Amino acid sequence: MAERTSHEAWHRLAERELKASPDDLVWRTPEGIDVKLLYTEADLEGIRHLGTLPGMEPFLRGPRATMYAGRPWTIRQYAGFSTAKESNLFYRKALAAGQKGLSVAFDLATHRGYDSDHPRVEGDVGKAGVAIDSVEDMKILFDGIPLEEMSVSMTMNGAVIPVLANFIVAGEEQGVAREKLSGTIQNDILKEFMVRNTYIYPPEPSMRIVADIIDYTAREMPKFNSISISGYHMQEAGATLVQELAFTLADGREYVRAALAKGLDVDAFAGRLSFFFAIGMNFFMEAAKLRAARLLWSRIMAEFEPKKPSSLMLRTHCQTSGVSLQEQDPYNNIVRTAYEALAAALGGTQSLHTNSFDEAIALPTEFSARIARNTQLILQHETGITNVVDPLAGSYYVESLTNELAEKAWALIEEVEAMGGMTKAVASGLPKRMIEEAATRRQAAVDKGEEVIVGVNRYRLESEDRIDSRDIDNKAVRLAQVRRLEEIRRSRDDARVDATLAALEAVAAGGPGNILEAAVEAARARATVGEISDAMRRAFGDHTARPEVVGRIYGKAYEGEPEFQTLAARLDAFAEMLGHRPRIMVAKLGQDGHDRGAKMIASAFGDIGFDVLAGPLFQTPAEAAEMALDAKVRVLGVSSLAAGHKTLLPQLIGELKARGGHEVIVVCGGVVPRQDYELLFDQGVAAVFGPGTNVLEAGRAVLDLMEGKLRNVA
Repeated sequence: MAERTSHEAWHRLAERELKASPDDLVWRTPEGIDVKLLYTEADLEGIRHLGTLPGMEPFLRGPRATMYAGRPWTIRQYAGFSTAKESNLFYRKALAAGQKGLSVAFDLATHRGYDSDHPRVEGDVGKAGVAIDSVEDMKILFDGIPLEEMSVSMTMNGAVIPVLANFIVAGEEQGVAREKLSGTIQNDILKEFMVRNTYIYPPEPSMRIVADIIDYTAREMPKFNSISISGYHMQEAGATLVQELAFTLADGREYVRAALAKGLDVDAFAGRLSFFFAIGMNFFMEAAKLRAARLLWSRIMAEFEPKKPSSLMLRTHCQTSGVSLQEQDPYNNIVRTAYEALAAALGGTQSLHTNSFDEAIALPTEFSARIARNTQLILQHETGITNVVDPLAGSYYVESLTNELAEKAWALIEEVEAMGGMTKAVASGLPKRMIEEAATRRQAAVDKGEEVIVGVNRYRLESEDRIDSRDIDNKAVRLAQVRRLEEIRRSRDDARVDATLAALEAVAAGGPGNILEAAVEAARARATVGEISDAMRRAFGDHTARPEVVGRIYGKAYEGEPEFQTLAARLDAFAEMLGHRPRIMVAKLGQDGHDRGAKMIASAFGDIGFDVLAGPLFQTPAEAAEMALDAKVRVLGVSSLAAGHKTLLPQLIGELKARGGHEVIVVCGGVVPRQDYELLFDQGVAAVFGPGTNVLEAGRAVLDLMEGKLRNVA
């Protein structure tokens, strides 16, 4: 009675202060969670996880009893810059400055299993990460870094076999036996089919690769984590936190089943599965998400009846959000990253990468990377948060959020289970479609100003700071890699290479043996990443995704809005004058699989009334030009996120001109530094839409260009 009376008194007081009912101020999150103005003890009724302790089942409060008081989380900054030599210098400086572990970012050519001299990757070599073609590159990458002491995380999925094989051989030739190597390989291919798209082979053989790596590392590499099950790229692609949580854990369940199908004992590998989550700007919900993840994983693993308590334990790496970073007013990104890092720490992460403030513009500079690293050092040494285990425990709000996130995520996990598991769900397209719909809804909310982003859609400066950004000389990097490849091919024993590649292909085609084990032999013989990948391509084939675009999400959010209706009506009038809907094509060039922006633009422009053609991933400029001309498009829009624009866009325009496509308007959107705009304009690009561009503004600009072109022709 006292609780009810006091709550009623608070409600009356709140009404007087607000001049409205506090019930009207419920915040409905994208996850469908209604966040109230006030949480009390009554909100904890029926929550079963209360009273649990850290280091003990179900590990909700942390996998270790003392957490950061015993040992702070590992500062593990993700980095890779063009060449192995340059990346090695960066790693050594970072380690000297207080970083405790390495996390390697590979370039897109490596991710997709191509050597640097392959014609399809001309604009991708050294972009968005380090180029690795062979054991020799891997040895340079870790030169002077003691691999028996240093934990190394490698974000690699599609070309996971050759990259891990090269790492093992590089360790051997440094004098470190594979059983002493410690670290993590991501090896999470289901996520690639959903969002990141750096796949190579079809789903079934890809799952076999995952299982063979788990098998090999369980036998040969006891200190190495065989898989990092990643939700990070799901959130970056637009997933809600419930979707990120549910699909990540459902992926994990699928990988456990794949390993068990190989005959492995669950306790032989479960303790070395790790996870990887994104941390965005919903501060308390992100902390609650990590707590809910540990609770649900313990529940999932209990199904497999492990004997070791550690087999029930979820350990995770986290990375602050890249999508939350903005080109506009970029120093605000330092603040965003600090809050996200704090949420990760309060949620109980085991290691953390903090993004640099300039990543919405280009690869980070050493200056920005230092600020990112120091953000973590300040949290660890100056804030006092490492002195108490799970300091948010018992919060009415956080415990309620933890419980509600867990319940909603479990319901989605069960929906996936009813479909036959995550592999079948991915094949059906359900997770990908749900994530793309969520991304499009959020973009509409930002464009309408319902979700405020400081410096982008509110509190925007008239004149913005220009910051220095890192520029990679793609041509120079590629030439250096090609020279090294030529030297390797001249100096190796070709007969040995051919024999090891044939043996690998035979194992991949269904013969006895382990794929990774066979690849290690090929890497020792100096077979390249591309050659090892091609041997498996011959056995498995390539995976090709069919581009699908969701509809009536963006337009529905704008129903009845004059701004949207005016643009749609103007487009209708233009279409009537033409006698057909103006067709535009949205293209992805090169090996960048990040397609959130491309899919969102295709979806929103379709709702506005354009006839939209979504091109497939991984097109060359020649392929995109041919497709655009065959489809008779008026505008060809290129989505660029991997810094290949200075190479690929001029090639695209050259291909269009060579085919007589002078009338096609070329525009570009994505992560393009402003200092590159003039170069692109000089090459013939008609407009550049940088990060934070309002979709309706982009639609108006594209329509302006088409109308202007028609007037000029007339």
